Amino acid sequence: MLTLKHPATTDTPPEAALAGAGLRAFFRIAERWGLSTAQQRVLLGNPPPSTYFKWKKQQAGNLPRDVLERISYILGIYKALEILLPDPARADGWIKAHNAAPLFGGRSALERMLGGNVSDLYVVRQYLDAQRG
Repeated sequence: MLTLKHPATTDTPPEAALAGAGLRAFFRIAERWGLSTAQQRVLLGNPPPSTYFKWKKQQAGNLPRDVLERISYILGIYKALEILLPDPARADGWIKAHNAAPLFGGRSALERMLGGNVSDLYVVRQYLDAQRG
């Protein structure tokens, strides 16, 4: 039996397309923030180096749910900073600046995010969302 595909249909599952878009955005943000490879790996949940470099090279594929969640938080943090600090240099620099807010205890948001847990990303995102009102 002949099966016809709709012209807009692709063989890429929606999760893979989402993963590719997320990875591309993550690596652009990491570049803007001046993150090292080690920092990027921590933010992505410490994948093995071979996996990380595969993701960076291909910027596509299937990602574990945890990694998608981490990327989602990073995107939200980036967007919140762009809204709160319309000057791109200030927005990008905020992530590494020391912060007196009790949540950070004088450390930078990046230092908090590099704790390695998804919850570290969540609390930074929550803080910025609260600042936006």
